[in-house]
Amino acid sequence: MLRVMTWNIRTGGRDRTGPDRRDLVVGVVTAQRPDVLALQELRGFDRGGLLDDVAGRVGMRPHLARSCFGQPVAMLVRPPLRVLAAGRVRRPFHHAAAWVRVDTGQGPLTVFSTHLNPYSGGRRRMEADWLAAAVRRTGGRLALLAGDLNTLEPTAEHTDRLAGLPLHYRRRHLRRDGRTVDTRAVARLLDAGLVDLWPARAAGAPEADGFTVPTRQGGAEFAGMRLDYLLGTAPVAALTREVRVVRGGDADRASDHYPVVAELDLRPA
Repeated sequence: MLRVMTWNIRTGGRDRTGPDRRDLVVGVVTAQRPDVLALQELRGFDRGGLLDDVAGRVGMRPHLARSCFGQPVAMLVRPPLRVLAAGRVRRPFHHAAAWVRVDTGQGPLTVFSTHLNPYSGGRRRMEADWLAAAVRRTGGRLALLAGDLNTLEPTAEHTDRLAGLPLHYRRRHLRRDGRTVDTRAVARLLDAGLVDLWPARAAGAPEADGFTVPTRQGGAEFAGMRLDYLLGTAPVAALTREVRVVRGGDADRASDHYPVVAELDLRPA
């Protein structure tokens, strides 16, 4: 099985006024042992060798995408999985989008790590369109988009949950009319043919099992929400055997987001 994990580690695993959480991050990654790891909010990871240090501690090889306005994102790959190509989606994302293509026994698998605009639903929708186009350009049947999409899922009811948030945080998830919940970014990706791997493999599970924020570490801007996604092409969805949110232990304190892990019926070529 090939294990893919996505995680927003919050401001590079270190708060400006608070604890350094990077040892906790390393502990969670080590325990989960993903083959492909999509990381977001990597403040400071684009300088000083920090990314190489963390990647070395978890036994993986890093590929970073720097940010235009926000924080970098990265893809990490564990040997013996072979990287065929790597890069970034060259569009002005608020944060960034990185990708790697790895060699599997069923052909190349392209995995994207991204973090969509936290403030503007219109910008998130635009970024989602750029990502959908990038997935199409891979030309392969095996592709997976992972990351913090900062978008509520289109198929659930969110009005009551959002009502409990302070207005300045609630506005992030509403259309300009101030009433309609903005789920357009995820909807655009689903309309482009990607499959949400959580409901595909967690039918019948309580909705809260899929919530990725908040954790015990913090997250005043969140109600119980699913903001972190694994979206795959139809062949990837068919190969998905399990999807789960990692809770408990260090994962409760390492970030304000929980990691999401998928098990794919794939092996290194």
